[in-house]
Amino acid sequence: MWKSPWLRRGLALLAMLLLLAIGLRYSKNINWNPSRSIGQPMDSLDGVVVHYNGGVGQSHSRNTSPDGYNIGLRYQCVEFVKRYYLEVYHHKMPDSYGHAKDFFDPNLADGRLNKARGLRQYVNGGQSKPQKGDLLVWGPSLWNPYGHVAIVRALGGYRSSHIESLYYIQQNPGPFGDAQGSLSFIGPSQVKDRLLLGWLRMPN
Repeated sequence: MWKSPWLRRGLALLAMLLLLAIGLRYSKNINWNPSRSIGQPMDSLDGVVVHYNGGVGQSHSRNTSPDGYNIGLRYQCVEFVKRYYLEVYHHKMPDSYGHAKDFFDPNLADGRLNKARGLRQYVNGGQSKPQKGDLLVWGPSLWNPYGHVAIVRALGGYRSSHIESLYYIQQNPGPFGDAQGSLSFIGPSQVKDRLLLGWLRMPN
């Protein structure tokens, strides 16, 4: 049974892929950057601090407000955006749990109220371009099944009356990642990023 060279090669390849998958999973729970320490301030927006998390899969104690509102697991991306909305807008989400991808309701029409988050939801490429303070939501990917969230910090790069760039701030970009990032527009309200589902905004 084991004498077939094709079978042996297939089993060896399967074992290598399995070890690689396990290694990638656990590597996300390690701080590979010795120049940074867990919880270290990296940046801030409107006085709300972005902290260093280490490996993207690392999680620490749960952050809650004095009245028990769940802000999120410390130093994850979700914790920052919820802390930003709490401190800047005094906003508490009706549903205070969920992964980043869960912040966007794919069944909701563009511009309608996302009742779970208490925020108005816009689709990437829909009726409204992002604004400063909007909560960006990325969907899952092969290497990140939980999605990602960030806050729009500025728009800029105007040309021919069109905005060219979106600048955002994020928590948990990875051991060597930057708290600040940018994306380009490919239409009046469409951002060039296939995983960017859309953005949430405080209701008027």
